[in-house]
Amino acid sequence: MPALLLDFGGVLDGPDSVPLTDLVAELRARGVRTAVVSNDPGGARAEPLRRLGGGRLVDEVVLSGDVGMAKPDPRVYRYSARLLGVEPRECVFVDDLRVNVRAAVAVGMVGVHHVGVDATVEELRILFGSPEPAPPGHGR
Repeated sequence: MPALLLDFGGVLDGPDSVPLTDLVAELRARGVRTAVVSNDPGGARAEPLRRLGGGRLVDEVVLSGDVGMAKPDPRVYRYSARLLGVEPRECVFVDDLRVNVRAAVAVGMVGVHHVGVDATVEELRILFGSPEPAPPGHGR
């Protein structure tokens, strides 16, 4: 899969999200296009979210308040895929709300319902063919 789209709130914003953000960085380094897709209302308070784009964490940040579309509207998934230069069928979408995952699947994306960081990381490693990282000190 050439693209990964993730919700921020409930997925990337928790204190235990480091393994997931590390995996996002690993996938980006392998050429996977990435985006945060959030129903954030935008405005000045959203600047910290916007700063995650441009390669700091992800390639693009799509905020509902900025684009005038919100999940689960099918248009926001199509828009986000287009922004990354891929088709919806080439995307994996991760969200903690089932309704948003179902909507992404309805436009052709592979959906991952986020219920915990470890489970999501494991599922994404399977989908993207990414090996498990070696435990610290292993292989020395």
